[in-house]
Amino acid sequence: MLEINIQGRAESLVCEENTAAKMGSGDLPVFATPCMIALMEEAAQSSVAPYLEEGQSTVGTKMCVSHDAATPLGMKVWAESRLTGIDGRRLVFEVKAFDACGPIGQGTHERFIIKRQRFLEKTEAKKG
Repeated sequence: MLEINIQGRAESLVCEENTAAKMGSGDLPVFATPCMIALMEEAAQSSVAPYLEEGQSTVGTKMCVSHDAATPLGMKVWAESRLTGIDGRRLVFEVKAFDACGPIGQGTHERFIIKRQRFLEKTEAKKG
């Protein structure tokens, strides 16, 4: 059962593939903001997945974060999430990101619980 304070974690290593220069979000060889956000989403999504019913999943719908410090190539980064709100199918998380030197980002993230098959059918219907 979903409960407030469920926590999650996801980690990665900063490499060429997840730099701002490679992602197109900048031109420097540092951990890219889009990759930090993806890591935060991974932490949140994976934390609640074991509590969902068969056929359910979650989708990210809102992210409000700051990227406060740069991380160089070769350094480990990780994101932590904590479920802070449950409003029907809407889930609200506090998210934070870190590297070996300390915090690098923080904010809030919202996800919605969806029925996987129905969601995919509705999405595919857009093709006409």
